[in-house]
Amino acid sequence: MSAIPFCKFQGFGNDYIVIERRFIPEQAPLGQLAREICHRNTGAGADGIAVLERLDGVSADYNCEIVNPDGSIAGFSGNGTRCAVAYLHYKDLWSDADLRLKTLSGVKNYHLIKREGGEFWFDAEIGIPRFASDEIPVLVRSRRDHVVNQSIVIEGKNYLFSAVNVGNPVACIFVDNFDFDWRGLGRSMETHDKFPERANIVFVKVVDRKNIDIRIWERGAGETSASGTCSSGAAILSSFLLKTERKIGVHSPGGITDIVWREDDEIVITGRADLAYCGEWPR
Repeated sequence: MSAIPFCKFQGFGNDYIVIERRFIPEQAPLGQLAREICHRNTGAGADGIAVLERLDGVSADYNCEIVNPDGSIAGFSGNGTRCAVAYLHYKDLWSDADLRLKTLSGVKNYHLIKREGGEFWFDAEIGIPRFASDEIPVLVRSRRDHVVNQSIVIEGKNYLFSAVNVGNPVACIFVDNFDFDWRGLGRSMETHDKFPERANIVFVKVVDRKNIDIRIWERGAGETSASGTCSSGAAILSSFLLKTERKIGVHSPGGITDIVWREDDEIVITGRADLAYCGEWPR
């Protein structure tokens, strides 16, 4: 029985199993592998897998495919890709401070700020937010340049959400507190007909002009302690709606992610990825 070597990293408790594509048998479907290895009881346990493949270095240095625990493919993951880049440095597969990573949502730029053992800090340029309804996507009666305070009915109750695409579709509901069944609401909203590709659902409490607090229901993964794309989406919408500045700290149960929405519209995430352990998957 062949074994697949891997390393598990986590960013603020949002954990990913990183695997090099060359170690995965061609006959092994990535979706099935993700479902098995990510299972919290019968597998290694993770919020997804990040599969890396070396490229020619012309347009990008590596390709990274993110697969959710339910086997679905993610367009992007801020924490997942940061864990993948940390793996490359940890394994001495990459030594330069800067790396270009190809993802399904485009090429992202990572800059290593510092390293202490198995702990890595990065700045990541992840692209420009998309606000149009057909680019998120959100189903509305007619195309909209922005999806803001859109009505959605869940189990007979009306809610207002705003949405953006930051590599993945993110829908935010702004709240005063988290003293309600946000997990149940997130679960129902993720698969609502308004979101043809499903959506990450984020509940946002604005603390002040430079800080927000969030709770996350992630598409294909459920509740997570942190998420780079969800943090980015929440930060962008908070700023877009003039609730905060363009540089804010996003507080989640896993920690604080710093997000800057630059004047050129580029989103920059500052965060860390820590090694949990390395092992082999005997499948």
